[in-house]
Amino acid sequence: MRFTLSGTLMQTLAIDLMPGEGVYSQTNSMCWMNDAIEMDTHTGGGLLAGLKRSFTGGSFFITDFTARGNGHVAFAPRFPGTIMPVTLAPGQSLICRKETFLCAEKSVGLELAWQKRLGAGFFGGEGFILQRVTGPGIVFLDLSGEVVEKILAPGEKLLVHAGHVGAMDPDVTFDIQMVSGFRNILFGGEGLFLATLTGPGRVALQSMPILNLAEEISRYLPGRHDTGAETNAAGAAVLAAGGLLGGIFGTSRNDRET
Repeated sequence: MRFTLSGTLMQTLAIDLMPGEGVYSQTNSMCWMNDAIEMDTHTGGGLLAGLKRSFTGGSFFITDFTARGNGHVAFAPRFPGTIMPVTLAPGQSLICRKETFLCAEKSVGLELAWQKRLGAGFFGGEGFILQRVTGPGIVFLDLSGEVVEKILAPGEKLLVHAGHVGAMDPDVTFDIQMVSGFRNILFGGEGLFLATLTGPGRVALQSMPILNLAEEISRYLPGRHDTGAETNAAGAAVLAAGGLLGGIFGTSRNDRET
């Protein structure tokens, strides 16, 4: 199998397959393919397997793409971002945020990953359910915006707005930490909690969470503009209150502006 990544923030992934080789993806990801590729859409293990993928933000069905001859198939994410290829050794896993999986070799497993800590599940903005991909094989992840990778030493901590966490090694501990300072909580726009990532392990951070992008676009839709001093004053009050509620319920920082 050979692959080529094209583009910057609107990338496409083109894969060339030898006869008998194959990949699989979630539905609605394929862009184009030649006539040597055979498609087979199924639940990937029955009704329960499809439901589990749905819980992680994925599709109920998956599609296999198998080459009958010299095959060529291309995929693209639904939103602007970066396609990150990761080669996994046998038994090696990677924990991903929801809707991150794009496609992979058929030898790569895709399953649920539960938050280990109760507080992180409630207040970390990701809920209890994430995705786990396990090797051997190559998996392609779709992260939002640009990707910054960091390697954390044992015990090293990184405080992150939860929406910017893209993927991480299983050894990295994901927890939450309250933002210090009353004014930071009320007016900082970061909510009540930040995600705390503790090493050892590798972390992939994404620069533009999809929810943030959608909310910024919604501000410019017709009927969403505020006018007048009273509206601006009320909006400031709502923003302050939303900062508290957003941290408690794990919403994005831009939820308070809509």
